[in-house]
Amino acid sequence: MACRKNVVAIDGPAASGKSTVAALVAERLGATYVNTGNMYRAVTLAALRRFGDAGLSEEDVVGMLGDIELEYTNVGDGAFALKLDGEDVGMEIRSPEVAKFVSKVAAMPAVREWLVKKQRAFADEGTIVMEGRDIGTVVFPDAKRKFFLSASPEVRAKRRLAQAGECVDGATISSVAKEIAERDKRDMERPVSPLKKADDAIAVDTSDMTIDEVVDFIADNVEGGAT
Repeated sequence: MACRKNVVAIDGPAASGKSTVAALVAERLGATYVNTGNMYRAVTLAALRRFGDAGLSEEDVVGMLGDIELEYTNVGDGAFALKLDGEDVGMEIRSPEVAKFVSKVAAMPAVREWLVKKQRAFADEGTIVMEGRDIGTVVFPDAKRKFFLSASPEVRAKRRLAQAGECVDGATISSVAKEIAERDKRDMERPVSPLKKADDAIAVDTSDMTIDEVVDFIADNVEGGAT
């Protein structure tokens, strides 16, 4: 299989720093940045709006896909705004309620198939930095440059607590770490596109690294292997 040289795949579990790092790497490389996790969050938000948290059956969610419009709109300089039915949902998808149910929706095979087609279409945008949980294993297994970010549970819990709107009021490092561990288990054990490191991905433990150090490591690796 020929390597896809225009794709930088960054995978990893929740709160490993993927989104922040991937966005900065894309900026440094002059590439398009795509956050696939937000796409799953947007589908989850659409389902919650229609059915509520008690009605997220696979049949209902999959049946809804034909009725929603989900797109990343190019706003220039390699930036894309995620829109659900024409509405910018960048803030609402970060709510604790969406975070609670996104792994359930993301485990639905038809939802993943629907979104993977959209994600692969970004390969026509030139150089892209795409982050998620299955980019290097499923979406772009032929990507030349793959990275798998991780961090200790405590560090990831602290990061999640620091993200506005991500946690319910009164959340603690202990409670958030437990939620993250449960999310990891669901993501790793789901039968379709489970969270795992691609065999040819470079593992990066970000626990004791600054954001700039992680960005430098990935960008330098990509630029150094440009040929």
